[in-house]
Amino acid sequence: MAQVEREAVTGTWRELLGTRYGPIGAVLAGGVLVEASNVYLTTSLLPTIVAEIGGADFYAWTMMTFLLASVVSSMLVSRILIRQGAVRAYLLALGLFALGSVLCAASPWMSALLVGRTVQGLGGGLLAGLGYALIQRALPERLWARAAALVSAMWGVGNIVGPVIGGVAAQLHAWRVTFVGLAVLCALIGAVAVRSLPATERGVSREPVPLTSLVLLTGGVAAVGIASIVPTGIATALALVAGLALGAWFIRYQRRGGNSILPTVTFTSSLRWVYLTVAVMAFGIGTEAFIPLFGQEIGGLIPFAAGLMGAALSLGWSLTQIVTANANSDAARRRLIVAGPLLLGAGLAGYGLLQHTGPSTLVVALWFVTLFAAGAGIGLGFPHLTVAALGSAGDGEEGAKAAAGVNTVFLIASAFSAALAGVLVNLAAPDLVRSAQLLMLVFAGICVAGVLAARGAGAGIGGRAAAASVDAAA
Repeated sequence: MAQVEREAVTGTWRELLGTRYGPIGAVLAGGVLVEASNVYLTTSLLPTIVAEIGGADFYAWTMMTFLLASVVSSMLVSRILIRQGAVRAYLLALGLFALGSVLCAASPWMSALLVGRTVQGLGGGLLAGLGYALIQRALPERLWARAAALVSAMWGVGNIVGPVIGGVAAQLHAWRVTFVGLAVLCALIGAVAVRSLPATERGVSREPVPLTSLVLLTGGVAAVGIASIVPTGIATALALVAGLALGAWFIRYQRRGGNSILPTVTFTSSLRWVYLTVAVMAFGIGTEAFIPLFGQEIGGLIPFAAGLMGAALSLGWSLTQIVTANANSDAARRRLIVAGPLLLGAGLAGYGLLQHTGPSTLVVALWFVTLFAAGAGIGLGFPHLTVAALGSAGDGEEGAKAAAGVNTVFLIASAFSAALAGVLVNLAAPDLVRSAQLLMLVFAGICVAGVLAARGAGAGIGGRAAAASVDAAA
């Protein structure tokens, strides 16, 4: 009897994936999967694309334009959701992503491809943000943790599916067909969304577009991104200083109560620690882009095997959070959140320390184990961090803003971490062993330091959200 009561409060995977809520879960997860897989799919296709249409000098900008556009649109999720309602907001996101995909497929030169990538990024940022924000509006609170785990797992699945499809398409020189396929997939998801998503009421957002926040934040991300592509030296230092200064200015502006993209309670509640812990987790993921490179150059792996090595971290994240989402007690959730940065840091450090020229088969196998462990560190507490954000700012626009903020913070931290990873790798170049060691050990230190933030985030577990769950069940 007690077990039945606990399941009524927390919900079950059978309920989430059943006939009533399954289509909703498929739409939310499908949108995030499209966004996540596209990042790695495009990376796999880029050498073939550049060989056909040129523009090698702008190779890195294909990712930068997409990421910057995603950051911008992710900051507008709560406003669009309030003004357009769930169905219209989701169709807008899918439509932008599909349009961007078609533009990419039709690109005769690199500048056209960059325009397509920018439009894709606008749609992708909305898709990822809505994937979290609509959990609150489309599902009962007892299913939030499992829905958050399902949606978050799509980032890991995308990191596996993207390189596989992209590699096959590149081999067949079918990159244009692949982008058309993304547009068709968006149309299919849109058809399911119209049928399954609740017709939430459209309202009037009380806040204007946060132009100052957008300028400060995108400027900061762009500056750090530039730091990763300019020659190492004074230019790198200046770009990093500029990026950090703009980032600090952005935070100061938010704290002073300007036209914000985050809930007003962010800096006066445990929500700030939730977001900071999410940022630490995203920072660990910033190493992924270089793992296939290290596998090929240091480990002598073939490209396909090196790609699988790069997916180890995401695989650990995806599988682990499916299990840890079942944690029922507040104490267990707090322990999982605090343990996450420790395991993430330990895994990255272990991988870094195992780097040396001419590794044996056993060492290469241990690379996979340590990366899987690092990913498991992300999966330990991520679903519960999302739920903590969902229940921290009430209903309405502030609640939607808190939910979408998880994705916004994740994207911002991913952008900064990817840029810093590029800087660290370049510092030790051309010695890739030293590059791998420097990158992994520095990032491991950052992740372990995130335990302090995780403790603050865990302290907020069991407050309003828990009470609301009990009330809803009653």
